Amino acid sequence: MTTTARPGAGRNASPYLYGQEAAAVARVLEAGQYGHTEVTEEFERQVASFLGVPDAVAVASGTAALHVALLAAGVGPGDDVIVPSMTFCATVQAILAVGATPRFVDIDPATLCVTDQLVMEAVSDTTTAVIPVLFGGRAVDLAPVRDELADRGIVVIEDAAHAFGSRDGTPRVGATGALTCFSFGPIKNLTCGQGGMVVPRSPEEADTIRQIRLLGVAQSQSERANTTTYRVGSFGLRYQLSGLNAAIGLAQLAGFTTTEHTRRRLWRTYREALAPVDGVTLVNVDIDRTVPHLCQVRVPHRDRVFAELRAHSIGVGVHYPPNHLQPAFAAWHRPLPETEQVGGEILSLPFHPHLIETDIDQVVSALGQALHLNAHRT
Repeated sequence: MTTTARPGAGRNASPYLYGQEAAAVARVLEAGQYGHTEVTEEFERQVASFLGVPDAVAVASGTAALHVALLAAGVGPGDDVIVPSMTFCATVQAILAVGATPRFVDIDPATLCVTDQLVMEAVSDTTTAVIPVLFGGRAVDLAPVRDELADRGIVVIEDAAHAFGSRDGTPRVGATGALTCFSFGPIKNLTCGQGGMVVPRSPEEADTIRQIRLLGVAQSQSERANTTTYRVGSFGLRYQLSGLNAAIGLAQLAGFTTTEHTRRRLWRTYREALAPVDGVTLVNVDIDRTVPHLCQVRVPHRDRVFAELRAHSIGVGVHYPPNHLQPAFAAWHRPLPETEQVGGEILSLPFHPHLIETDIDQVVSALGQALHLNAHRT
């Protein structure tokens, strides 16, 4: 870990470095190749090996991963995409970017994730995709309806931005057959500084995704170096992951076992410390299978509790304000009672690998005091 001042309870989230990232980036800088390079391709190979999948395609961000996945799946204007409102707005923006329509659905309040029943209730003749959000890192089990969705021509695109390293049963998330999208942003379980990854379902889909992420150019960088021209075969975007970012990701992947262990240990420590605190409901992440990205509780008087904790330098956050209530997405608003209830109660506690047990004690003590104070206000 390379940091001059340890972020504690005052930070809601913080990147965690193992000490090898700077040297890895320096090697790429010294090589003089800063764009998409063999370092990016090595990162793809190692992530694929870690997940136990044939291939993985690196892109510039988690949002880019969702955008490219939707394009590769043929989702576009006139199509509906089922998506929980309880997610970061990036999920919805990716749907709008391909000209499709978000069909917001409710969540299971215990997990903040969609269920197979909620998904199937929302399916219509214009539904072409479902984006289950693996909220907080918890895998979403759509296995009971996957065959039915496939029979209807509906593709499952997992938003696994929170879930790198988590498991869906025995396999890692990404290895269960869905088109899966990861984020490697600054505070994710694994960071590239900024980056993302798409796990394709077939070699043909991998080729399509690689072409889209490189402005529609069919040839790789090495292939273009040996010819006087290149061929633009499709619509595309500049969504490559640079070798600089991939170098950070490779260093992170080498130490991921530590991240996995630490995040689970901290979440369990929170669970134990929160147990005697009245008025708190801890969101269940299925910790034995999850590498948690967040530690979230539901509390009464959330906004007042939030302000009280912030006033005492406790780095709480809110993940996330429901999207169907956002002005930009008002055209697709529909009543979602569970999401709206949770949206007014959810609170993200400080959660990052720099925390120590005394930080968690400080957070839980302050939370208990804030709840007690607000319970006695009129």
